[in-house]
Amino acid sequence: MDRYTLIGGNASPYSLKMRAHMHYRRLPYNWILRTEENDHMLEGLRPVLVPVLKLPEDGSLHLDSTRLIYMLEDRHPDSRSVIPNNPAHAFLAHLVEDMGDEWVTKMMFHYRWAYDADIHYASRWIADDRSPGATEEQREKFAKFFTHRQVGRMPLVGCTPENAPIIEAGYHHILALLHADVGTYKYLFGTRPSIADFGLYGQLRTLSIDPTPMSIMRDEAQRAESWLRQLDDASGIEGDWYGVGDLPPMTKGMIAYCGEAYLPFLAANAAAVENGEETFSVELDGKPYSQGVFKYQVKCLDELKKRYQALPEEAKDIVSDLIGERGSKILV
Repeated sequence: MDRYTLIGGNASPYSLKMRAHMHYRRLPYNWILRTEENDHMLEGLRPVLVPVLKLPEDGSLHLDSTRLIYMLEDRHPDSRSVIPNNPAHAFLAHLVEDMGDEWVTKMMFHYRWAYDADIHYASRWIADDRSPGATEEQREKFAKFFTHRQVGRMPLVGCTPENAPIIEAGYHHILALLHADVGTYKYLFGTRPSIADFGLYGQLRTLSIDPTPMSIMRDEAQRAESWLRQLDDASGIEGDWYGVGDLPPMTKGMIAYCGEAYLPFLAANAAAVENGEETFSVELDGKPYSQGVFKYQVKCLDELKKRYQALPEEAKDIVSDLIGERGSKILV
């Protein structure tokens, strides 16, 4: 099999997600760390985001980790799929993956740019990867520039002091769910990893490296940290999907959290965009959460609704029972 090329960053949760996914599926690839010296490889690409997957047969470049995973499912249908074979579970795995990409990423961004130790560590880590041969003066200059840019973006993505209690409580909650069960149940939808596991992996693996969330994880959920390390390369894992009614508590808890927090967040954002508003507020976990609207996440909700509506009625019933009344009403 010809080799793919995956261009990304070590500090990028989506790059780590795709790398782990490629390992599990045993898809041959070359990893290229994006630096100033190889920016020409992405010339003409818009938007310039990582990871980027380069196809071996024509050199074309492709973006968006979720779309990449589904593209590789189509390209390699007989090779260790990460999509559960039960329609309800396939939808729920997509939901959890989407929540990882669009909601758990707020936890990653919050901890990375809200605390001094994390700012110092991450900005210089990113500087080192971006310009490996930089002088100390150049390194510090880039670290300060990047910090200023990222801290300035925090309100845009909802990482404000007012929202911090909700974001941090969510991190503790997800860690508790995983810590309680990963030693017994292996993965969320089977004894093999799914798209949901990789969606969470990318964000949580980054959180397990940055100083403040790493300390929290090691104090509260060391089993979860071990699970993340092992999921980095699951190419030797064989397994099956769980049957309906056999999902572990951690999976049910993750799905319920999607129904209680992630779907209401998406719905409030979509309503604000439709009404031409620039900001929105929604009650999550009994507390107000506010941020500016984000049009891409309207597409996320539309995609979830489309997938839900395409389910057979029996599968819809399974989904509704697990995500709860609040989440179910949003998908209808």
